[in-house]
Amino acid sequence: MSLNYYTQESFDKLKEKLNNLKNIERPSIARQIAEARDKGDLSENAEYAAAKDAQSLLETKISEIEENLGNAKIVDADKLDNSKVTLMSKVTILNINNNTEMVYTLVPENESNISEGKISINSPVSKGLLGKVEGDKVSINVPNGKMDFKVIKISK
Repeated sequence: MSLNYYTQESFDKLKEKLNNLKNIERPSIARQIAEARDKGDLSENAEYAAAKDAQSLLETKISEIEENLGNAKIVDADKLDNSKVTLMSKVTILNINNNTEMVYTLVPENESNISEGKISINSPVSKGLLGKVEGDKVSINVPNGKMDFKVIKISK
C-alpha cells in the first residue's frame, strides 16, 4: 500500500469524480441492465451483456478511486521547505550540455502535464533533483542518455 500524493484541488476533483460515478453513472447502468433484462432472453441479449460489461468496468473504476483516496496524502505547497527541491517545488534548471534553461514543477504522478511544465515526482529528472539546493549540479540518467543540470532557482 503506497501513498498517493495529491494537492487539495486534485483530491477534491477525484472525490467529485467518485461521487459522480456512484450517484449518476452507477444508477444509469443499473437502469440499462433492468431495461435490457425486461426484453427477455438474457442469453442472447447483446444490450444486457454490454450493460453488464459497463457495470463491471464502472465498479473496477470505483474501487480504484476508493483505494487511491484511501491511500491519499494531501500536500500543501505552502508548508514545504523551499530551500531544497521537494514535491511541489518550481525548479529552474540549466541544461549544462546545451545551455538551455527549463522550468518545471514537481507534482504528484496523477497531476503531471509536460505541456504545463508539470513533471511527475517519479520521473528520472524529478528523482535526480530531489533534495538539491540552488547552485547544485547533478547528472541524471534519462531514457536518451545522461544529462547534466545546474539548479538555478527553487520556488513555490
